[in-house]
Amino acid sequence: MLRLFADGSTVVLQGLHRLWPPLIEFADQLAADLGHPTQVNAYVTPPSSRGFSPHYDVHDVFVLQVAGEKHWTIHEPVLPDPLRTQPWTDRSAAVAAAAEREPVIDAVLRPGDALYLPRGYLHSAVALGQTSAHLTIGVHPVTRWAAAESALDLVRVLAAEDRELRRSLPLGLDLADPGSVRDEVRAVVAALGDWLDRVDPDEVADRLRSRTWAQVRPEPVAPLAQATAAAALTPDSVLRLRRRLRVALREGDGDRVVLLGGRRRHEFPAATRPALAALLAAGELKVADLTGLDPDDRLTLARRLVTESIALVADAASPGSGGVDGVPATAPEPGPTGPGAPAPDAGGDDGERADALGTGS
Repeated sequence: MLRLFADGSTVVLQGLHRLWPPLIEFADQLAADLGHPTQVNAYVTPPSSRGFSPHYDVHDVFVLQVAGEKHWTIHEPVLPDPLRTQPWTDRSAAVAAAAEREPVIDAVLRPGDALYLPRGYLHSAVALGQTSAHLTIGVHPVTRWAAAESALDLVRVLAAEDRELRRSLPLGLDLADPGSVRDEVRAVVAALGDWLDRVDPDEVADRLRSRTWAQVRPEPVAPLAQATAAAALTPDSVLRLRRRLRVALREGDGDRVVLLGGRRRHEFPAATRPALAALLAAGELKVADLTGLDPDDRLTLARRLVTESIALVADAASPGSGGVDGVPATAPEPGPTGPGAPAPDAGGDDGERADALGTGS
């Protein structure tokens, strides 16, 4: 690695929003404020070296210069607002030609400077007289196309109930001749149009929420510590909502209430609504403060919340660990270590994945 760096290669630290606590909290809060998933990568470039050739990203980017200086050149998009399925490599010739034109931004970033790059804008950067380090905050937008995909997914589910659409095509057809199935295809397109008219916008919105929340990686759970704590709950036990778990409370069918937690859906008796609402509002409560329930029901609800990893027992420790949440008291402070993130896509200055905290797919 040192040899490659000395030869001009850039070091990419990908997925820091999953690895380093300050950036975990920063990325999650930013995602909560923006309503769109985020990610954080770091790029360390040796002096007088270029990180990547001109390219565009399919997500918005904030560049935060940390150390050294870097000269950035920004050009107009060749494709405004590209989707994840429209990477710059599909338009490499157009990108190379556009990069020869007059830039819209030609600037040097110094420590403390920030640069915003809307998705689609071409960019490249060269480190100047010393090693450059910057963070890229990727904002993965939830788009109208994502809503369209959710609507089409719902149509696929609904239209499968249409017996006419399930009917076999005629015997003896020749698929090499479009004319032989033209009338059948027209009938299918018309039927799908009818089903599209029946789609409930609220259900599409809920599917869009589910797809987006599924990209969020909540706080890890120490299973032995939490299982032990769930079995020993008392009225004085403190429950804390699992950090970075996106949650919402909805009315269910009949005498049920629904708690949406990340990608999962949990049903509870309607009588638990005040207690659940109180926990969601406060973020942390004693079991005794789960309002509207008798003592036994409070313990039952608390145990289920912990067992299903919606809430954690704040001071839980594994048997014999001597620490909190299953981390031994002698364990080192959390740092930028952990499972490796996927390698960045070729030419992707800011990475193309964000399967993490409040953060993108």
